Amino acid sequence: MARINLLPWREQLREERRKRFLTALVGVLVAAVGVVLLTDQYFSGAVDHQVARNAYMNKEIAQLDGRIKQISELKARRQQLIERMKIIQDLQGNRSISGRIFDQLVRTLPDGVYFTEVKMTDKTIAITGAAESNNRVSDLMRNLDASDWLTGPVLTEVKATTAGAVDQANTFQLSVRQTQPKSEGATK
Repeated sequence: MARINLLPWREQLREERRKRFLTALVGVLVAAVGVVLLTDQYFSGAVDHQVARNAYMNKEIAQLDGRIKQISELKARRQQLIERMKIIQDLQGNRSISGRIFDQLVRTLPDGVYFTEVKMTDKTIAITGAAESNNRVSDLMRNLDASDWLTGPVLTEVKATTAGAVDQANTFQLSVRQTQPKSEGATK
């Protein structure tokens, strides 16, 4: 048998394997770095895309908040207009009542009595006036009580005043409540 030295061949094979291993190792490292860079770019792009979506959503939310504010302002204006309309309707409904109240005040006024001030608060009418005598004030109170539109006269004050040596007058203050007759057709 011939003697062949296989050691350099094995060493050469080892050297080739080592080069292939290092080449493969470098290739795997380059591929891993490439994968890491591509993954980083992908996630950076995804984050940038999400940031852009969030900015768009924030812009839309701000617009919707502005619209909600406008809607609440419009609701407040609507409520104010409804309240104004209700007041106007109440005034329209009570317009004839005020005329009838003044008519009743004139009809109940006896001779020798005049009003200096008439003030209405809610359903109460405060009357200040002067009369020739206490009997005239009593007649006025009876007339007010007999009225369909006025009830419950309450005399607050009567004062006797002398403007001169001959004239004597009594100033009075009274209050009466406004009511509405049960059958409005009977008072016409």
